[in-house]
Amino acid sequence: QVSPEQVILSHSPLRLFGQFHQKCMLVAGQGPVEENAQNLGFRHVVTIEELRKAYPLLDMVDQSRRPKELPPPTTGFPTIEGVILFGEPVRWETSLQLIIDVLLSNGNPGAELQDTPYPHLPVLACNMDLLWMAEAKMPRFGHGTFLLCLENIYKKVTGRELKYEALIGKPSTVTYRYAEYLIKQQAEKQGWKSPIRRLYAVGDNPMSDIYGANLYNNYLKSAHQKQVQAGVKRSPQAASRQTEDHLELREDCNNSVESCESILVCTGVYRHNADVPSNTEECTTETVFHGHRDFCFDPSLVEASYVVQDVNDAVQLAFKKENWS
Repeated sequence: QVSPEQVILSHSPLRLFGQFHQKCMLVAGQGPVEENAQNLGFRHVVTIEELRKAYPLLDMVDQSRRPKELPPPTTGFPTIEGVILFGEPVRWETSLQLIIDVLLSNGNPGAELQDTPYPHLPVLACNMDLLWMAEAKMPRFGHGTFLLCLENIYKKVTGRELKYEALIGKPSTVTYRYAEYLIKQQAEKQGWKSPIRRLYAVGDNPMSDIYGANLYNNYLKSAHQKQVQAGVKRSPQAASRQTEDHLELREDCNNSVESCESILVCTGVYRHNADVPSNTEECTTETVFHGHRDFCFDPSLVEASYVVQDVNDAVQLAFKKENWS
């Protein structure tokens, strides 16, 4: 049975971003986004719907939702100090419009600003998957598609790039570091004495699961090499342009993890028509990069260490590699 502390959601590492926990944050997505934000430590959150009700003249695409008469001026609404994008919303046009309004107005969408503020307010985005596999025969739009829309609208309107304070979730290195931290905590609770040398990351999406695992593997190798050369404990370092500076993970006395092996399964987004190849070099790599804008495409990063049929085979492979079978 899996306990809650063993489950990492795309937004879980937001617990580490304490510098935003006391700020007024606009949260976007669907489901209990307000509750999720509060559980992660954010004390003052505003939802898209609350913002829309406070400023009813902002949401004008759907004619049936436009106010029938001019509403009174909004008073007392807090200034928004940052944006958290949890996942794809239901009404994209509403969220796209209101998030852009907040960024262009420096958190005061009811005010008129002569100049567009830049850099804009901090944006924290979770879950970058462009596509995901549901019951349909073809993949469905994910939050990465929504982010793509937001980035392009902002650039088209302002002529400038939308910048992220943090990109959280696969394939961001911050997520894999957070996973390593929790795995070590679980090992300590189980009373394991032997240091953890290898991690195994199982996924069905080469552009997120495998890319992220391989990116983290490169980070581990680089960190371990520097540790050996310096003869001292490794320190956090940026493996990409993302959020390493914000991490406040406790450094264990024995930072022993040396590698992260990527295992691709064929039961989701990735479908291999032929038999599963025994040699991963035989596996055709996608040539169109589905990853996020801020992650440079490297063909080697979407090639898995191992390709198996399903998760059970992946677990058995890890057991075999660790001599547990």
